[in-house]
Amino acid sequence: MGPARQAIDASTAAAADLSAAQARVVDAALDLFAKHGVGGTSLQMIARALGVTKAAVYHQFRTKDEIVLAAAEGELTRLQEVLDRAEAETTRAQARHVLVSGIVDLAVDRRRTSSVILNDPVIRQFFADHDRFRRVMGRMTSLLGGGSGLTGGTRASDGRVATAVFVAAVSGAVMHPLVAGLDDDTMRAQLRLMAHKLLDVEG
Repeated sequence: MGPARQAIDASTAAAADLSAAQARVVDAALDLFAKHGVGGTSLQMIARALGVTKAAVYHQFRTKDEIVLAAAEGELTRLQEVLDRAEAETTRAQARHVLVSGIVDLAVDRRRTSSVILNDPVIRQFFADHDRFRRVMGRMTSLLGGGSGLTGGTRASDGRVATAVFVAAVSGAVMHPLVAGLDDDTMRAQLRLMAHKLLDVEG
């Protein structure tokens, strides 16, 4: 296993509190989810991608749903870490800048796997029913609200809609066929510019 693969495994394990073996299963599943969707991916396919038996996968996770849960929790943890960094800033303007930049970085860095996963209907339903996700989204909405752009209104719904538009725009843009040939640095710069205008974020 090369250094890059080890770094990915370590990141996945840290994000979802997984063992190294479990992280490898989740990473293999993420690649397959991105190609086939959650519903189109079987435990046998995950085992084949890892070069192990299905029993070896069962040793780490009892069901595919547990793998899906671990993948979703990992993405949520990464988002929460970005929020934590943003909320530690001393000014609201800087906090909003850190949050927007961090979300863009997450989307671009994982554009070929997680951005696809987050748009899967199974994952969306999981998040819709997830208390921790709702709390994280509430924190994000609170921080992103207050600009003169989409979030300029005073109603709570304004912030929720603006946050949803921002997240959907970023996660959708990174996997759109029109930008498939763009390098990550260009994508990151363009998405930050778009997000700053959309949410009236300074910086």
